[in-house]
Amino acid sequence: MTGSLLVAGTTSDAGKSIVTTGLCRAFARRGVKVAPFKAQNMSNNSMVCTSADGGTAEIGRAQWIQALAAQAIPEPAMNPILLKPGGDRTSHVVVMGQPAGEISSAEFIGGRTHLAEAAHAAYDDLASRYDLVVCEGAGSPTEINLRAGDYVNMGLARHADIPTVVVGDIDRGGVFAAMYGTLALLAPDDQRLVAGFVVNKFRGDETLLKPGLDRIEELTGRRVFGVLPWSPDLWLDSEDALDLGGRRAEVRDSALRVAVVRLPRISNFTDVDALGLEPGVDVVFASDPRAIGDADLVVLPGTRATLSDLAWLRSKGLDRAILDHAAAGRPVLGICGGFQMLGRSIVDPDGVEGAAGAAAEGLGLLDVTTTFKADKVLRLPMDEALGAPASGYEIHHGRISRGAVEEFLGGASARHVFGTMWHGSLESDEFRRAFLTEAASLVGRSFAPSAVSFAEAREARLDLLGDLVEHHLDTDALLSLAQDGPVSVPILPPGA
Repeated sequence: MTGSLLVAGTTSDAGKSIVTTGLCRAFARRGVKVAPFKAQNMSNNSMVCTSADGGTAEIGRAQWIQALAAQAIPEPAMNPILLKPGGDRTSHVVVMGQPAGEISSAEFIGGRTHLAEAAHAAYDDLASRYDLVVCEGAGSPTEINLRAGDYVNMGLARHADIPTVVVGDIDRGGVFAAMYGTLALLAPDDQRLVAGFVVNKFRGDETLLKPGLDRIEELTGRRVFGVLPWSPDLWLDSEDALDLGGRRAEVRDSALRVAVVRLPRISNFTDVDALGLEPGVDVVFASDPRAIGDADLVVLPGTRATLSDLAWLRSKGLDRAILDHAAAGRPVLGICGGFQMLGRSIVDPDGVEGAAGAAAEGLGLLDVTTTFKADKVLRLPMDEALGAPASGYEIHHGRISRGAVEEFLGGASARHVFGTMWHGSLESDEFRRAFLTEAASLVGRSFAPSAVSFAEAREARLDLLGDLVEHHLDTDALLSLAQDGPVSVPILPPGA
């Protein structure tokens, strides 16, 4: 078989990634050779994978996870365009896994033709090699201000005549109006590709929902393919910064307290997901000094704008809170950009992050200096630390020079302050247990490591998602839709 399906959404965070991932796992279980695809992802959560030439490449974390769900090897064609916000009006561009300059918000209407061409070529390539491509849209397909240059939602659907389902999040309210309005605002040639809807995050008795489902089918002439229930167990590998809600321990009084600084341009915050799996660890995201006060361990995560986020840190008084925390002998961990902030200085001679020649003093907790270079480091390293094996991935422009400190997973450590350039190192079970044991001992506490496996937990959640899709969506109908192509549907009048 050959075919494609586009999963669009009424809004950002409606559940496109969840549905796409679940369908990838459900279809793969049936022996279908399936690939995920997102023409353009805007996220600072990314992952390193192998490129066609045997080198390394960078793609969105969600597509990397979706590839695992599909039991496929992650590759750049699955997310050919990645935009990494570096400010309110500019984003760093990654094309087919490699840096490709910047794009401004002013270029979103007419300045992305070259990106559209690259994205559609990548889709065509995947479609030629896989039985089925499950595509994820971005934001809403009814961004009418951006439709002329769209190549991610209905622009992609029109490119390859892809049938489309629209996901609505009922948890935020107004789902029926959102689904109807999404369809009604589309041009007729876009409407003809929308085959139906999926309701996401429903809580309660589904029989109470049936009158609304019947009415939306009657009004639109399109079916509802199912209703996914809300589940508290699907947070792993979060894609959207909207999901930063902490990972709270069930018994908080005895738990090791971890405060993760919520930087404005936080990136790869999935680094701390592994901490949240430990039953003896209580994880909160902190944006003011008070939230750091009673923490046992403070984590400074990665960022796509190290210098500006360092300035923000100081404006909030978080720098002093971190320094006081360290002065009391309590541990601090910096990851990538967070590690760079812990050093003596950061310089950007070529303007990689902003103005050429920008520089700032770091927090001075580690004897390291950082210099930004135009070329990006993409690596999949492996090593050992604290007597345990560890692996991770590197995505950075910063080059580290170490002074009088010990090397620590591509970074540095000194007494109770640790810094690493490795994202994902805490996913290594033995290393995570060793690090948390060390952090607990530094504050005079004991930590009982669990036997939890991060990889097994991820697979269990992917299987759970596949189960939810199989049980609550008409997966057979969706598979047939993908294989057979668009169905005959009525067209709503403009502005209906």
